[in-house]
Amino acid sequence: MAVLPYARMRGDRVRVYNVRDFRYVDEETYVVKFDNRTYDLDDLETLDFIVCPFKAMPGLAHTMLSFGFRDGEYLAVSVEVRLEEGESYSVLGGAMRQFEIMYVVADERDVIRLRTDVRDTDVYVYRARATPEQVRALFTDVMKRVNMLKQRPEFYDTFANNCTTNIVAHINHIHPGTVPWNPTSVLTGYSDRVAYSLGLLVDFGSFEETRKHAHINQLAARYREDPHFSARIRGQEGATRLVERPDTLDRF
Repeated sequence: MAVLPYARMRGDRVRVYNVRDFRYVDEETYVVKFDNRTYDLDDLETLDFIVCPFKAMPGLAHTMLSFGFRDGEYLAVSVEVRLEEGESYSVLGGAMRQFEIMYVVADERDVIRLRTDVRDTDVYVYRARATPEQVRALFTDVMKRVNMLKQRPEFYDTFANNCTTNIVAHINHIHPGTVPWNPTSVLTGYSDRVAYSLGLLVDFGSFEETRKHAHINQLAARYREDPHFSARIRGQEGATRLVERPDTLDRF
């Protein structure tokens, strides 16, 4: 949490600094590694919405985005509390504006295995209905906020400035009104159901079937060291992904 990411964009190229790529033994024991990675924005193709419900409070969840590129690489973005040394997270503390907020930009294997392997929580990876153009616009908007937070810190707020509210803000900034506010907005554990009801996710029938298809814990355990981890957890073979291009909604 001491290291903040940032991005430099020039035309269709973006270089992202301090991409986290840790390997974990447990919550407190890990190999620290940060990379600088360069991407071509024209190679952006897919967007995934990741939901990780809290065991003790299933009505709340951590949510993330993962951007997929043509070569099969994924870059994850996780909006989190930035704790200082000696601090520990609490819902009440977050509501009382006791912590800063940060965007973690990371290798997808890092943020997923931290939750499936180390924290033993369920992880659901949903493919979003979005065109490459929409994915590119969202990625650019996210990177602008990454840079803004590096220059101008903000307080985290459990209900008003959290992982999910920031994702919603990015989507609505790209296309206003896509995700309307409703009382369940503060219950982040239902964000996947809301996204499904709005038609923002590639579905596999009912929400229950779609959620079952999105659950990747067993695949993450089976392929934890596979060089094509991201493809494997999506049920794909090797580095070449079978990229779906679902029709997007006009509202997104």
